[in-house]
Amino acid sequence: MGHLQPIDGSYRWYDRITAHPAVAELHKSGHKDISIRLPGGEGTQARLAELDSWGNVRVTGSGRPPFPYP
Repeated sequence: MGHLQPIDGSYRWYDRITAHPAVAELHKSGHKDISIRLPGGEGTQARLAELDSWGNVRVTGSGRPPFPYP
């Protein structure tokens, strides 16, 4: 998901990373800034935002997301 921020014109996006012990450990250890890349795509800067009860981690970013968008 994402939306255009009308004040500064940037695109803000967010998604979830399915539960993975290594990602959850990064979040728990305080490591928040990451680079994320989907197969066939370019890497982009993101931030680990929150860990849910099932071990999934929400990621957020600004600018071009790592997933296709209109």
